[in-house]
Amino acid sequence: QVHLVESGGGLVQPGGSLRLSCAASGFTLDYYAIAWFRQAPGKEREGVSCISASNGIRYYADSVKGRFTISKDNAKSTVYLQMNSLSAEDTAVYYCAASRLDWYMCPSASGHIIQDDFGSGGQGTEVTVSS
Repeated sequence: QVHLVESGGGLVQPGGSLRLSCAASGFTLDYYAIAWFRQAPGKEREGVSCISASNGIRYYADSVKGRFTISKDNAKSTVYLQMNSLSAEDTAVYYCAASRLDWYMCPSASGHIIQDDFGSGGQGTEVTVSS
């Protein structure tokens, strides 16, 4: 059974950094893509980053491109989201989710993450950017 646990959120000042972790169990990251989503109060859930099973393809939404970096450690079954130059607009609950299909390819740079291609994800970790 797919189980994902997010951690690493917290309160950070504008311009600061955080690294989120997504610990996976019940499946292997060797075969499934992982996406990070976020949902701010009163807003729809947004797909911000994705890493394919092959580890060769990464996707970033325009809103985070150049500031966020996704990576993974298959041996530790963990996916990371390094977030730099944070601003108040990044305040949200962040979720990770696994692709429903194996060997799922993350979208190209001009595309976007299709939420229905991913499972429901974990409980989320809250990120608050405030001075």
